[in-house]
Amino acid sequence: MAVNVRCPLRAALLLTVGTTILTHSALATPSATANIHINRQPMAQALESLSQQTGQSVIFSPELVDHLEAPSVNGDLSADAAVTRLLNGSGLVAEVAPGGGMVIRRGAATKRLPKHIRASRTRDERDIEQIVATGHRTRSVLSISGDQMQEMMPGQNPMQALDLLPGVTFTNVDPWGNNEQNSSIYVHGFSNSQLGYTLDGVPLGAGAYGNYNGLSPQRAAISENIGQTSLSSGAGALGTASTSNLGGTIEFNTRDPKAKAGATIRQTFGSYSTFRTYARLDTGNFGNGNAAYVSFSRQDARPWNLGEGNNQGGYQVNGKFVHKGEKTTITAYFDWQDKAEPNTQGLTAPTDLYARGAFFPDLNAAMANYPAMTSKSAAPGTPNNKYYYSAAQRTDYFTYLKISHKFSPNLTWDNQLYFHYDDGAGVVATSIRTNAILTILGSYLDPTGSKYIKNGQFTYSNAGIDPKVWNATGGTGFAVRTTEYEDYRGGLTSTLHYHLGHHNIEIGGWYERNNNTQGRLWYPLTATDTLTPYKRATNPLFTQWMNAFYTNTFVTHLQDSWRVTPHLTLTAGFKSEMVYTNGTLPVAALPQSLAASVKGAKTIVDTSTHTVAGGTIPSYKPFLPAFGALWSFTPHEQLFANIQENMNSFAQTGYGSTSPWAVTSQEAFEDFKKTGKPETSWTYETGIRTNRPLFLGPLTGISGQLEYYHVDFFNRLGSIKPPNQGISGVGGTVANLGSVSTNGMDLSFTLRFGQHFSIYDAVSYVSSIYGSDFMDGTTLYATKGEKVPAIPVWSDKFAINYNQAGFNAQLFGTYMGVRPGTITNTVMVPPRFQLGFSSGYTFKHIPHMQSLKLQFNVSNLTNTRSWSTITAGDGSTYVGYPTPPRMFFGTVAASF
Repeated sequence: MAVNVRCPLRAALLLTVGTTILTHSALATPSATANIHINRQPMAQALESLSQQTGQSVIFSPELVDHLEAPSVNGDLSADAAVTRLLNGSGLVAEVAPGGGMVIRRGAATKRLPKHIRASRTRDERDIEQIVATGHRTRSVLSISGDQMQEMMPGQNPMQALDLLPGVTFTNVDPWGNNEQNSSIYVHGFSNSQLGYTLDGVPLGAGAYGNYNGLSPQRAAISENIGQTSLSSGAGALGTASTSNLGGTIEFNTRDPKAKAGATIRQTFGSYSTFRTYARLDTGNFGNGNAAYVSFSRQDARPWNLGEGNNQGGYQVNGKFVHKGEKTTITAYFDWQDKAEPNTQGLTAPTDLYARGAFFPDLNAAMANYPAMTSKSAAPGTPNNKYYYSAAQRTDYFTYLKISHKFSPNLTWDNQLYFHYDDGAGVVATSIRTNAILTILGSYLDPTGSKYIKNGQFTYSNAGIDPKVWNATGGTGFAVRTTEYEDYRGGLTSTLHYHLGHHNIEIGGWYERNNNTQGRLWYPLTATDTLTPYKRATNPLFTQWMNAFYTNTFVTHLQDSWRVTPHLTLTAGFKSEMVYTNGTLPVAALPQSLAASVKGAKTIVDTSTHTVAGGTIPSYKPFLPAFGALWSFTPHEQLFANIQENMNSFAQTGYGSTSPWAVTSQEAFEDFKKTGKPETSWTYETGIRTNRPLFLGPLTGISGQLEYYHVDFFNRLGSIKPPNQGISGVGGTVANLGSVSTNGMDLSFTLRFGQHFSIYDAVSYVSSIYGSDFMDGTTLYATKGEKVPAIPVWSDKFAINYNQAGFNAQLFGTYMGVRPGTITNTVMVPPRFQLGFSSGYTFKHIPHMQSLKLQFNVSNLTNTRSWSTITAGDGSTYVGYPTPPRMFFGTVAASF
């Protein structure tokens, strides 16, 4: 049998082509074995499943296999052997595709790869799937393999790897992308909490910091256990379990257990005392199609902008069991993680300053910069105005059980039960010498201290800090504020897949129950009990507020994919979303603790202002349609188009968020309940894909995709102050700020130069424009016609890869153009360009060892100083977070 000529690019872009189907990258050699499990089913589906399980591209004409039934194929097999079994007796054979991959044809097989070429390929090379633009879809779907992710940065957040894809902008202050507070992602104009996220089909929630209905992907699975990350950059599949996917979905898939028993150990060392350990033990197949693994990771590093005594990271354990029967597949998964990530303070920009650390663990230095000898000492200047410490503490338990049963070759039923528990806190040890902090503390600790009030707030400027506040908070000039989270959620997804003639029909449902609480608590910080960012505080001074939310989510969907001709496929369907949330306030904030400065006010008490008592508001859309078309108009090119409507359910959060329960009066809540609408979007996308072998001297192949998209975003919600907020300054509300219109184009391509060298590039243009102005209090913000901030209009990503036998090297980079820093576009953020480098060598034929790999990585190769994440301002400034400096990492990986 003829098999694939290997595509060498570590960042290859591969596509479904023409009248053929190419589902995965041709980067694995045919001799690489994999645990193959394919039930009896239509041949087209079986070949797609083979591609997914082996990493081989499989190219075939639909009319060749339309009426063929594939046999069941199971076992530890090479792609060569597996496809031979699938095609046995069909009259079809597999041949080498000149541009890489298998081509299914009638007749005899030809051109098996020379033995010396197959033997020269290392297992590491064969396993890498790289970046894939998945074909046979009516929408744009791009994927990055777990192997590529680990080559770019061992142990990194899988979200960070997506930054190499067109239309994606990911920034973080951490080289691994793990710092959740300062993490930012934009996809086609939409941000973190407007995308959908799943792990093996299980919903991960809305992706917000302090997530109220899920967890981040790096907390749901150990980085090394992620097998693939897929991005639907325009519109996600109808069956995706998400109610926040206005701008598409991100799907993470964990690796399955290996067919052969063994162990893997990886140890990474690097800059700033980095020490990351990963270990995995596979049982291999132990009878009746059963296999499992358990894995462990520990990360410990000093944050680059903090001093000795600070650490980031924690511990994580994963376990996975898979049973593959003749008709039933059972998968069970478990994740536990416990971590603490110190947060980075942003800087008000533009500024000549670049990074601001924290005093911890040196309390004496903190008190010297904020003198503690007397409560009347003035606060220091802005350059020294930093926290004692700040951190995100998170503990999660996450598990699921999935059962997939094939009743017949044409009917499959998938069911998945899941549960997640999160216990977390965002912690800040902050100076009490600001009016805003003193107003909160004074409202609870000395509500009658009117002599310390000026312009509606407690102040230190005239009479010094209120002694009651000073003494109660510990006498150091610092207090610890926490936002504490607890989340219990569980649910079920169920989907029927029915193949009827030329129709593939899918009908499914998803139910979730989520109980989550969020509270704001304050703790004293004394010279003898300084607390730490790595341990939960106890015995609070007071609870400022506590929210509790009870949410039931019901989502159903129906879709039909109709192959009208061998060259044309049409899809149509819809989903219904019903999200019912009852938000309550067991502990309401004192109105004056939420006050803003009001000139001339002698008191912070305003008896006419009341904090919200809460209630129930549904997010409901019974009909969210989707339509798509796929036309294979040549043997190597496809046209695709998709139209889809989506809804973003109301965030189940309280004070300080953009949510109906964030308003500060019951009257405002009831008004929003009557008139408020959830955010919605219409996404239109169309494009062309190609994958062609070439015979132009050294250039042997090209793959690419050109996509245009347009998005209409309606009912954009924002937090504002109404004009009649009252003398205390209390009275913030959430309002509909109008629409946003987005137009953009993505062009990405891969050039292949034989077996060892390739170049990938992706350039993107996006223009997201506000549709209206809005009022905040008495201020008019003229945003109509202005660009949405923090999104670069132009961006470019590239990767240059070389590999030979066991050696590989890759240079990759990202360019981010100018970004608006404010909502009125009055200040722009300078462009950003970063390079990364990776190289490695895999040794084989070592006694008692399957392989030994040495890997070297450099992040921010040119040591660029630029802003990573930004928080947009509403005037002449924005908040900027620094880019991590150049760092070096070395990894030793052994497989047994």
